[in-house]
Order: sequence, then structure tokens, then C-alpha cells
Amino acid sequence: MRQSILGLSALALAVMSAPALAQDEPTPDLTVTGSAALVTDYRFRGISQTDKRFAVQGGLTVTHSTGLYVSVWGSSIDDYVAAGSDQEIDLIGGYSKTVGAATFDVGVLYYYYPGSGGAPTDFIEPYVSVKGTFGPATAKLTANYAPKSAALSVGNGKEDNLYLAGDVSASIPNTPLGVSGHLGRSFGPSYLTIGKNYTDWNLGVTYTWSHLTFGVSYVDTAHSVYSPSGRNITKAGVVGSITASF
Repeated sequence: MRQSILGLSALALAVMSAPALAQDEPTPDLTVTGSAALVTDYRFRGISQTDKRFAVQGGLTVTHSTGLYVSVWGSSIDDYVAAGSDQEIDLIGGYSKTVGAATFDVGVLYYYYPGSGGAPTDFIEPYVSVKGTFGPATAKLTANYAPKSAALSVGNGKEDNLYLAGDVSASIPNTPLGVSGHLGRSFGPSYLTIGKNYTDWNLGVTYTWSHLTFGVSYVDTAHSVYSPSGRNITKAGVVGSITASF
């Protein structure tokens, strides 16, 4: 989660003003961060999960000093995504460790769709990533693999899915602005790819003010999928967001 410059400055001032004894207090073993967001469209790997409509999202992460963490994240979705469910809840557990300039992360993500009426919609997806920071820029490579399950099947039987992605982001020095880029490739066929392999990408700009981050991104895919309402939910579009972090 992103901390604001204002929040960090206030913390630094408090540390400088505190007695020497307070400065020797150990860092807490557990830290809790969270966020709440409003987005104009929830795009999962380039495909709209809300029929190109607004979504409300929120998340909470608890991190231990050893690098272990657990998270829960949720979003409103349209009922075509998971057999009539109107929400997605992601349960995540993982371990992160920084070695030199690189940060390695490995974990498991469980997609839960309450209200799906007993249909096989939930599935698990282990992931691994490596991230490096270069001045104001960060680059990240990620691999997600969902083992074969009925939830990913586009017919009878079971299917699996592999997703490979690269992300770059950077803050513009001495400004509250940030830029980002993403390129991903989905390998199926499975329900996540809607029957074929495809590529998705996006470019974004953010503006951070205190604990609020305003974002605009251009999202596109090399795919064509239509929702039950007739909308092309993989078509290029501009997505806006407002996120509050704490």
C-alpha cells in the first residue's frame, strides 16, 4: 500500500522530537495497511468484470517482520463472472524477502465468489514474483498458475491457466505524479481467457494527495469477448480510480 509523503513527513518529525528512549523502541512485528477504492471499471487481466461499469473495492493486509503476510481484497462484479455472484473476495497468503536490490515474493491466492449458488466458481492460484528498484523506478516480473479445476473449465472436465506479466512504474521526482505500464499474457484455454490465449496491456498516470490517489489508465487487449448485455468487455478503454490508503 502506498503511504503519503505527508504521512511520512509527520512520522519523521515525531521521531526527531521524541526522547532518546522512544527512539530505541523496537519496530512492531506486525503492520496493518489497507485501502478503499472506487473505479470506473474493474478490469481483470484486461477483461471487464463489471460490464464496463463502476466497482467498489477494498483490501486489508497484515505483514509480519519476518516477511510473512496475509491479505483480503474484494470488489463488486457483474453476475456473468461467477454464476450470479455479485462480488469477488480474494484471500491471499505469502512470503516476501528483499535481497540486495531485489524483492522476491511467493504466495497463494484463493478467488472466492459468494452467492454463486453452489456452482464450481472458486479456484486457487499460486504466484511468484521478483521486483527491483532503480532510483525512482520499479520493475516487476510475475507468474501466476491456476491448477486444473472445474471453475476454469469452458465446457466439461477441468482446465488450468498460466499468466505471465511485466510491470514498470516510476514516481516523478519532486512531484506527486507517478506513471506505470503493464504487459501480460494469458495461456489457456480456460474460463479466465474465455477460450484462447491473449495479451493485455495498460498505461497509467497517478496523482497522490495526502492519503488519496487519483488514477487514469488506458487498458486494451488482443481479444474480443462480449457480455450477456452485448458489451465488448475486452475492448480498449480508459479507466479512472480514486483510492484511499491507510
